Amino acid sequence: MATVIDLAYGQKGIIKDFSEHVLPIKLLELGCLPGNSVELVQIAPLNDPIYINLNGSHIAIRRSLAQLIELDIVEETQAP
Repeated sequence: MATVIDLAYGQKGIIKDFSEHVLPIKLLELGCLPGNSVELVQIAPLNDPIYINLNGSHIAIRRSLAQLIELDIVEETQAP
């Protein structure tokens, strides 16, 4: 199962589920819910925290928390 830390820069995914059902309420309030999109924006120099775009909100989350968010990775298709 892919998680947020498996995304490449600029790659997007759709939140599928959570490895553990304990996520901070603040993340849920910001839209970290199944079916919503997430995009990897940047990773800090020591690989923690991870900067993501979550439904238009840019937030930084710890790597350990990013591992709990399971995704379906969106494959970008090129227009002919």
